[in-house]
Amino acid sequence: MTKLTLISSPTCPYVQRAVIALKEKRVEFDVIYIDLAAKPDWFLDISPLGKVPLLRVEGKGEPPAIIFESAVILEYLEETIPGDKLHPADPLHRAQHRAWIEFCSTMLGDLHRFTGATDTATLAAARETLTGKFKRLESALSGGPYFSGQHFSLVDAAFGPFFRQIDALESVASTGLLDGFPALEHWRRALAGRDSIKTAVPSDYAERYLSRLRKLDAEVLKAA
Repeated sequence: MTKLTLISSPTCPYVQRAVIALKEKRVEFDVIYIDLAAKPDWFLDISPLGKVPLLRVEGKGEPPAIIFESAVILEYLEETIPGDKLHPADPLHRAQHRAWIEFCSTMLGDLHRFTGATDTATLAAARETLTGKFKRLESALSGGPYFSGQHFSLVDAAFGPFFRQIDALESVASTGLLDGFPALEHWRRALAGRDSIKTAVPSDYAERYLSRLRKLDAEVLKAA
């Protein structure tokens, strides 16, 4: 029996991707949370990039193996865990899904710049960048409720944590980020209602996330 342990941080969206995939696969796993502001030595010893997530894979009679980088972890889970597949069977569609997962990673960086902006000019520039990518994403969506229709995929697992950040923001301030994007809004709501996504974070996720932004004196929260 293989034992899986995810080494995590409570608010990291890349960690959440792996948690969502594991929950969708209905496989047992453990989670160890660390403080990224005070990374323990044992973590630095096993993390080549000093980042989360890490997946520790322990097989009977074998030394533990460490997998790092969220996209690689997702691929490993897809290839090794039986049951419903979260990638398309067709190689072309599968490659397109992988590309959109990478697109999501760039959007997480854009959203980080938006939420971390401490002046109106930087906030406006970050909003413009996000809006341009929202336009592309809106045109790529199928009829829903998920990215490519009725079947939940790893693209959905990647974007669930992205939209969760927006949900947390809009619990205290109106961002208007998705105004004019009805397909994205429909997708966002479908993901928010998915059990694997709802349970992928600690119960105090929003409080932790917003607390970090308040410490930064984030401009986006000043409308709250």
